[in-house]
Parts: sequence; structure tokens; C-alpha cells
Amino acid sequence: MSQAANRSDTAAAIPRPTARTARPVVKPFAGLIETVIVEDPALHAFPGSILRSHAMAAWTWVYRDLCPDLLDAESILEGSLTVAALEPLMPQLMTRIKEGLAAASDPEASRRLRAMLGSDEARDALPVLLNALRARPLLAKAQAFGKAINTITDDAALGVALQSMPLQDPPLAALLFHAAIGQVANPTRLVTTVIKLSGNATEVTVARSGFTPVVEAILAHAQNQLHRLQPTGAFADVDLICRSLDRFHRLVRSLTGYVEFSRGSRWATILSAITKQVSDRIEPRLREVVPDMNQALRRAREGVVDRLDDDRVLAAINGVYLLATIRDCRDSLALNAMFDQAWSQSAQALELHLQRNLDLLRENPSDAVISARLDAGIKMAEIRFNPEYAETLRRARAAAERRN
Repeated sequence: MSQAANRSDTAAAIPRPTARTARPVVKPFAGLIETVIVEDPALHAFPGSILRSHAMAAWTWVYRDLCPDLLDAESILEGSLTVAALEPLMPQLMTRIKEGLAAASDPEASRRLRAMLGSDEARDALPVLLNALRARPLLAKAQAFGKAINTITDDAALGVALQSMPLQDPPLAALLFHAAIGQVANPTRLVTTVIKLSGNATEVTVARSGFTPVVEAILAHAQNQLHRLQPTGAFADVDLICRSLDRFHRLVRSLTGYVEFSRGSRWATILSAITKQVSDRIEPRLREVVPDMNQALRRAREGVVDRLDDDRVLAAINGVYLLATIRDCRDSLALNAMFDQAWSQSAQALELHLQRNLDLLRENPSDAVISARLDAGIKMAEIRFNPEYAETLRRARAAAERRN
């Protein structure tokens, strides 16, 4: 069984509070440009993507200030505006956006526009937004192109496919590559093909060959994993976090493993900053893995009713899954020293608790709490060590229970 399936099964076994009815999610421009929208936080802007907060600020400006006669604000806020209803209005909307930008050419009008949008960054994102709206019929085709890349096994054919993209129009290529790379399972093949077409692995040569949009789309998608990396609380979606870490690793390694970056270059600086951001988000949870394991597998003190803490057990199992994922992705993270410590200490703690719980079960074969705690420890051992060791522990547990 896969680790993802195991994580899902573990999470499903723990009851969750009933969610309250949520307000509908309002997508900028009814989702027309969703394929090039990235989530907050994002320190670096790219010409092929738009931050969701900036897109929402522009969308609010459009329906509230530019087009109140064309768009019903209530239907937008209720989430009932559809692409089919919006598409016929797009020529008028885009004309008014261009007119609004033209009218903001003088300093005072520009200041008012920035105030309406909420930030200088949102104002600066408007040209990219307008390009995305112009290119909207091509975004779905770019996604299909990304999926098709996964099925192309011949490197020469992949090179021909890449050269069919509008590399001579960098703003458009940036948008299309961003939409495409979201569907590409193995970005390394894409990068190695780009290097072959460029004739050299240096970043200068890759950029000169017109493939800047490919590299920047990969960087944008790597940065876009940040918002999923929130490993806090007993009910954090660890499966999503692990998948995002794996995706981040694949994207980053496709660049750092093959492209020769110049020291201090823009791309190298962005990679370093993104790596630090991701590592900083994961570090606090990495520190908690061994303490969670100790609390989940330790018997209650004398005089206290022994009971299984389901939340702590779930946190410990999730922590070990996260630890195993970090091991696989460590080349793309700045966590080596802390990971080595957690990896070593988790092995020591787990072996100690497993032995203690086996001894306790031999003394009290019918104790359901000890048995459940041992089950959780064996699950952690399967992840941290290997399935064979876990199977040996299961046989030892079964032998201890037969003594009853």
C-alpha cells in the first residue's frame, strides 16, 4: 500500500469536527485565467503568472468601478457568475481595462488607481493580467500541451513540440508555459531537452535561446508550493504537504541538477530564497517529530488512567511520514543538520518505545491500550525503517497476545 493511501486511512480513522457552511469561493474573472493564478505568499513576481490577491483586486476594480452596468456584483459575490455568461462581455471588459490604464497615466490618476487596487504590486500586475485575458483561449490548449508532453517518449519529438511554442513572443510564452508546466509530471525531461536545443547548460545560453519562460515557469510553480506547506495541528493535511514537497523537489532539481547558474544571478537568488522559505516552513514541524512520538507511545504515569491519545498518535504518524518525505527531498531543502538529528533520534526513540510496549504487552496481554499503542509504533516503524522490520514486530506482538 502506498504512503499516501496509508496517510489517508490513518486520517480517515480520526473523527473530524463538522465543518460550517462556507461562503462560496469567488474566482477572479469567473475562473477564466485560473491556470495562471498563483497563491499567496509569493516574494517573486513572474511574467507568466498573477498572484491571486492581485487578480482579485483587479477583478473587484473591474466589476465595481469599470463595469457596474455590465456585471452584477451580487451574482459575483455569490459565486454564480459563469464563464459562459462572462465570455460574451470580455471584449467590453478588456476595452474598459485598457482605457482605465490609459487614464491613469498622470501621477495623480495613477495614485488613485493604486489606492483602489490596494498596493503598488497589484497595479504593476495589471499588464500581465491583461495579457492573460487576451491569451485566455490559448491557456486550455497550453494545459493540453503540458499533458501531451508526458506521453512524448522521443527527445527529438519533444524538442519539436517545445519549438512550436511562441518563443518569439516572451510575454505570451511565459503565460503558456506556466499553464503547461502545471500538467508536466517530469520537468527534468523538459529542462534537459531545453539544454539540448540551447547547445549549452549555462543559464546565459538557455536565456539567449529564448527559453527564459520555461525556467521562470518552473520557478513560479516551485514558489507556488509554499501555500500548501502549513504542517500545524493534528488535522493538518500531511498527504497534501508531502505531495507538495515532492513536487517542489522535482521542480527545483530539474533546474539545479542540470542548469549551470551563475553565482548571484537573478535565477540563482530566487532559487535560494524559495528554498529558504520552504525550509523555514517545514523546520518547526521537523522539530516536533520526536517529541510527538515520545508522547504518543509513552505509557501514562503511575496513578493516572492509561489511555490512548488519538490526536497525539495521528500527529506522530504524520510526523514520521513527513520525515520520510524530507529524506527523499533533502537535496532541495536547507535542513540537512536538523534532518540528520531528527532521523537519528526518531530511530532511537522508536526502538526504545517498541521494546517497552512489547514488554508491557507480554505482562498484560489483554491490555487494549498497550496493544493499540504498539500498533501505532509498528506503523511508524514500517515508515521509518522498512516493512520487513514491521512484520517482525507484528509477529512478536501476536506471540505476546497469545499468552492471554
